[in-house]
Amino acid sequence: MHIGPIPLANRLFVAPMAGVTDRPFRQLCKALGAGYAVSEMVTSRKDLWDSLKTSRRANHEGEPGPIAVQIAGTEAQMMAEAAIYNVERGAQIIDINMGCPAKKVCNKWAGSALMQNEALAVEIAAAVVQACEPLGVPVTLKMRTGWCQQHRNAVQLARQFESVGIQMLTVHGRTREQRYQGQAEYDTIAAVKASVRVPVVANGDITSPEKARDVLAATGADAIMIGRAAQGRPWIFREIGHFLATGEHLAPPLVAEVRRLLLDHLNDHYSLHGEQTGVRSARKHIAWYLRALPGGEDFRQRINTIDDAAAQWQAVADHLDALGAQMDRLPAAHGQDTDTQEQERLVA
Repeated sequence: MHIGPIPLANRLFVAPMAGVTDRPFRQLCKALGAGYAVSEMVTSRKDLWDSLKTSRRANHEGEPGPIAVQIAGTEAQMMAEAAIYNVERGAQIIDINMGCPAKKVCNKWAGSALMQNEALAVEIAAAVVQACEPLGVPVTLKMRTGWCQQHRNAVQLARQFESVGIQMLTVHGRTREQRYQGQAEYDTIAAVKASVRVPVVANGDITSPEKARDVLAATGADAIMIGRAAQGRPWIFREIGHFLATGEHLAPPLVAEVRRLLLDHLNDHYSLHGEQTGVRSARKHIAWYLRALPGGEDFRQRINTIDDAAAQWQAVADHLDALGAQMDRLPAAHGQDTDTQEQERLVA
């Protein structure tokens, strides 16, 4: 599979998630079988480009390509300038955010709110494509099925986005009104796939190898994108890849491997975010890894009281050492069920 001229390793993608898909998380998912990962969204506002938050989000040091950066905003010219800014800093693919359901984004008419204004949405897509085309950088776009149940316009928009040069479309199988509630539906994604020639990626509620297989079959999509199910379970990509290739399940990871992965992840996380911010923001990752394991809830409460990076790292190491004395491997179902409200609370 390709995005424009850029080849991808496979058709298993990491979804951009604010506060989650920083460079350490993207690198980890890629190392564990993801063929492509998109950064958490970067604002198109120039006055925020030099902020610490934006600089961390735009950090791609040592990350294997292709480097994909998602941008968000409401003005075509600003979005075009943001695209160029990020290309100059290493982006090889630009992704436009028209899928984020967060109130703080939609209240400014960015993210999925743009689907209510089709003319503006297409104007933004066209402006970003025109800015990136001379640089040889393909532009992709992520959206939802529509704003609400009565206004599902993904198919109409998909055709228009393709006509102005968007080279891949990702569709989350929910409206903005649904946020992450209820069940994702895939009929709209299938309809988008049938209406355009560019690659289409299916997103939403893909939590197991079987579900990945079924969604690919139901939608005809070229790839799948996984978000919340990879939180605390980055090995889901190799599990799905193995199942799609062989029809067989991999054994759950060894506790010793999870210990190594999580501790390395924490070191990378502290390195990027610094100790003060890193310790706080690492808490959600630790909770996701351990939530379904014995003692996970008690340990989460304890880890939330630790403010020192070395102490946090050591507490995790000790906890997993103790767990390893009880079991060799994680339980087979670990991480397959997601609690939406808990996910949103931790990401917020």
